[in-house]
Amino acid sequence: MFKKLLRKIGYLNCVLIGFILLLWLSVFFIGDIFGAYSWTILKLVLPIIGALGLLINFVMFIILIVKKKRSLKLFINVMINIVLIFPILMTMNIILCAYPNSIKHAQPSVTVSWPLTEKTVVGWGGNSVKDNIPHATWASERWAYDLVMEPYNINSDSNEDYGIWNKEIYSPVSGIVVAVSGDEADIKPGSENFISMEGNHVYIKIKETGTYLLLNHFKKDSVPVEVGDHVKPGDVLGRVGNSGSSSEPHLHIHHQRQDPTKVIHPVLAEGLPLFFKDINGDLMPKKDSVIKPQNTSLK
Repeated sequence: MFKKLLRKIGYLNCVLIGFILLLWLSVFFIGDIFGAYSWTILKLVLPIIGALGLLINFVMFIILIVKKKRSLKLFINVMINIVLIFPILMTMNIILCAYPNSIKHAQPSVTVSWPLTEKTVVGWGGNSVKDNIPHATWASERWAYDLVMEPYNINSDSNEDYGIWNKEIYSPVSGIVVAVSGDEADIKPGSENFISMEGNHVYIKIKETGTYLLLNHFKKDSVPVEVGDHVKPGDVLGRVGNSGSSSEPHLHIHHQRQDPTKVIHPVLAEGLPLFFKDINGDLMPKKDSVIKPQNTSLK
């Protein structure tokens, strides 16, 4: 009876059902790098497979109509393909869904110094998907921040018009620099003519935890540090620019477990909680928070 049911459903369909369940179980119960990979497959790979499957099943459906036949297996095929496609709604943020990793269980977290010395606005940040839409929906950037300064979001095509442009960036932690990029050109605000997603950047292996702090979108030719340098809080890392995939000048910063120089793709890493000390307000500031650094030793 069981084999008969398998034949009706289709062996390939059974494999797909098992694979989908395995991916969701990995996301919710295993986590770590396995969860990150599973989440990416669910959001980026399976929808493509589902769309191709629907196209094939549509052709088969037309053939069955012509032959005046019915097929339970074809119906099941269509339902599975719809399930495969469904996560594209999360990828496109039509359905807002944060990567399901609990801030209480994602360890180690780190509490670091604020990387800027002037009044700063949190463009995106925090634990909730509402406050952190572009980041919280991905495993690697689950608790990432985009930082800006007044004036911002002004629709100017000149980088110099934005408050955070060319501001010095200071190391928030003690650690070793593991990656540096500083020769990518800054793009005009609103442009899509970027070379890399991250742009100019500095990545630091944190001494205390062995995890990694990533800072992106530096200004071209502004990064004085090199791979292998030991840095401490207050050391200058560079200046804020608009390199990489960036709508306007800003500083992106996030914390992750895996070495960014060894991951296959930036999204294939496990993001970890990032808190800040010596600031007004919450240790994990949310979107639109105005941060006034209290630690004047960086100035």
